Amino acid sequence: MTKLSDLRRLITESLRVQKGSETIDYINIGTAMDDACAKQNHTIFARRGCGKTLLLHSSTRNLRLDTSIVYLNCEDFKHHSFPNVLIEILISIFSEFERNLTGWFGKRKQTKDTIKGITKHLKELYGSADKVEESVRESFSRELTKTGSVGASLTGQIGTVKADIADNDKTSGSREKSYQSYRDKLQKLDRWLPELKRNIAEFFSVSKKIRYVFIQIDDLYHLRRADQAFVVDYIHRLCKDVPLFFKIATLRHASTLYLDRAGQPIGAQERHDYQPINIDYTFGDFGKTQKQNWQILNAFAGKAGMTEEELRKLFKGEGFPRLVMAGGGVPRDVLSLFLEVLGSVQDAGGDQIGKDDVRILSKANFERRIEELKHDSKGEEQGELLKGIYVIRKFCLEKATNIFLIPEKTLQQNDELRALYYRLMDYRIIHSCASALTHKSQEGTYQAFAIDIGCYAHFRKLQDKFNEIDVSSKDAKEKMRSSPILSEHEVGDLFKKAPENVEPLLYEEAA
Repeated sequence: MTKLSDLRRLITESLRVQKGSETIDYINIGTAMDDACAKQNHTIFARRGCGKTLLLHSSTRNLRLDTSIVYLNCEDFKHHSFPNVLIEILISIFSEFERNLTGWFGKRKQTKDTIKGITKHLKELYGSADKVEESVRESFSRELTKTGSVGASLTGQIGTVKADIADNDKTSGSREKSYQSYRDKLQKLDRWLPELKRNIAEFFSVSKKIRYVFIQIDDLYHLRRADQAFVVDYIHRLCKDVPLFFKIATLRHASTLYLDRAGQPIGAQERHDYQPINIDYTFGDFGKTQKQNWQILNAFAGKAGMTEEELRKLFKGEGFPRLVMAGGGVPRDVLSLFLEVLGSVQDAGGDQIGKDDVRILSKANFERRIEELKHDSKGEEQGELLKGIYVIRKFCLEKATNIFLIPEKTLQQNDELRALYYRLMDYRIIHSCASALTHKSQEGTYQAFAIDIGCYAHFRKLQDKFNEIDVSSKDAKEKMRSSPILSEHEVGDLFKKAPENVEPLLYEEAA
């Protein structure tokens, strides 16, 4: 019992990773750790809870002795205005340089004075940047009032999703206005950049210990999307041709790292200016995802003094695969659900987690994800995302299946629907299962998605009527080729028929 108590405590303390408080290191299956430690610009992509922050912190302990890091969490700058947010990031970087001055660059007075001068100038710029923010806010407000809901698109109702998370006219307009309003401030930063880089080169030239610094920028998606590319653009240029490298961690579908502004590239382009590190394990390779989650849980068990065999005895039958499925493959969700299900089993006098034990609590897990979505999203976007869940859930229940197919052509050509599906993937409401899939009776290629099992947690009421494809089975992808296709027309029709307040309906049991 002591071992199990220790296991619970260790997992509980590690569900939210904070610098210096990690219980275990990042569990490295592929090359993610090697990449994160390499002298190269990288962006780490994964859904929440997959270990982006843990990878950054763990990589710090694996760096060469001549390399150090500056760590920034963009949640600290959430909702901050541009260009203040960029200036704040620069202040944080050079303040860290100053704090580590002796250890990194020696005791030269000239170096100390230069860094102090840089931070002083940045703070002066920061104060003056506030002066135009209010007029920009008013301008944005007038624009939104004038244009209203963007995109009488496919349904006339899901355009607002596109407005905030896709690269459309409204978002581009916001970026353009942001750029024009702050052009003078950015020009000052741009004119200063060559001198700033000369200063950085001089710092390293006198260093006898540190030759490289990695700038770790965690959770970039917390910055306003219209500002992200401008921030990345400056950081990328700051790092170029000096011993600095950036390591950005973010949600792929909630980030804009690169854009074209009137023919001028802004930001950093994937595989040209940085290399991607994808640590988001999906149902597309369920075996790999299950292996990763087991290794993580087993690492905690080892810390608690449990053997792997003792850990295995906590599960029976398909208990663990179903736990991974209910967690969407996301380690934090899997660990959190493990604690909850184990507690429920023990309260009932049991000692092993089975498939049905996970099923019973998966609905509550689904409801927590909706609460997370509501907390992060705002206004009309929130309403449309909830309607998107309602539409997909209704489609799957009516078709009596947990898997649905989307034509790849739709995802390539329809910005609104692509944004909707990918955003719901970020919130672990739907899960990617396969791409480039052919259908047994329809032409074209498709992507397969699984709706979260919490959406049909009481599917026993549909016994003999509900076709649940087990994504852990070897023939899962072959079975998916017969799954129903959710077409653009059907999505539009379901959106039109959806009631105004769909949230209560999301919690209804399958009839």
